[in-house]
Amino acid sequence: MARVTRGTTPKNSRSGPYPMEKLRKGDKPTTVISENIARFDERQHGFARAGRGELGPVPQREMARFVPKYPLGGTFARMTASLAPVVDGEVASSRAPLPEDPVALSQHIKQLGYFLRADIVGICRLPQYAVYSHDFSGKEVKLGHKNAIALVIDQDYRTMLGSTGDDWISSSQSFVGYSNTAFIACMMADYIRRLGYPARAHHAMNYQVLVVPLLVLAGIGELSRAGIALNPFLGTRFKAAIVTTDLPLEPDRPVDFGLQEFCRVCLKCADQCHAQAISFEGKVMVNGYEKWQFDAERCSKFRITNPHGSACGRCIKVCPWNKPAGRTHDLARWMVKNTPFMDRLLVRMDDIRGYGRQDTRFKWWFDLEDAEGTIKIPEKQARYAD
Repeated sequence: MARVTRGTTPKNSRSGPYPMEKLRKGDKPTTVISENIARFDERQHGFARAGRGELGPVPQREMARFVPKYPLGGTFARMTASLAPVVDGEVASSRAPLPEDPVALSQHIKQLGYFLRADIVGICRLPQYAVYSHDFSGKEVKLGHKNAIALVIDQDYRTMLGSTGDDWISSSQSFVGYSNTAFIACMMADYIRRLGYPARAHHAMNYQVLVVPLLVLAGIGELSRAGIALNPFLGTRFKAAIVTTDLPLEPDRPVDFGLQEFCRVCLKCADQCHAQAISFEGKVMVNGYEKWQFDAERCSKFRITNPHGSACGRCIKVCPWNKPAGRTHDLARWMVKNTPFMDRLLVRMDDIRGYGRQDTRFKWWFDLEDAEGTIKIPEKQARYAD
């Protein structure tokens, strides 16, 4: 069989629905990532600790129901969990006749991601510090793949407009991204294995890797004050899955669109965080990462025990980067990158125009709670109704 020729995929074609190719790229991320990083044990995740009772009896009791207590959240969680058996699998005994050019293969994989309806796709090398040391069950994680493919899905801007960020739709806003990226990642990993290369999908409930540093390395976004990777076109209004593989790929470069200075002066996520989990102070070095301090225990406890809704995404809701495409918002993005002395004014204008408030015209869902198998109207309603 003849081998596929180089150049089958246009190398200069726009890759997806957002103009990621226009962003300024650098050789290193805009926050320091040192070489002295201890691998993270997934058992130390806030949700795992809550399940063991380390965060108190109430979080332990609520841990199993904080997502499915909203009926749609339960549906998403069940569907996402059902993909667990197909995150990995047998690799074809022979390799497909592919081009030997990693650039062409990377373009092919990105176009596959967009064909499967990903919003943004990025590629990076897989550093071992981004691999968990142990999983939730305590099993040692051994993952030697060379590359990581990051897949991003929008959580839906219109629904975010209609929500408070921490009401009954909040867990489903997360899981619409989690479930869709899970499906895409499992499909992509299976396809790569059929080509003769090992590949594993990593998605909510089945991660073996830390997602945030991979998103930063893959050029999806910069690290924000909220501890989340922020993309200039989606803000933090997305969820991601990862495919790790040995398929030869060309890594993307980290992006720089002026976020570090913007997050330094903005402070809206810290001010609006009900858990008080986001720091108002400057950056610190934590386990080899330069970042704003984030209290994962406070965040986890609030999300699990939130009496006004299912989970929480308040920091995402109020972030000034949570905007759709448009001339005004595109101009603001340009100003953040090119006129950082205007950042405080941009934050002030965001407040004046009422962004971050709930717009009930876009509230399409019913507030419902599954209480021991009975669906009822929640006794405690959301706090905001602007």
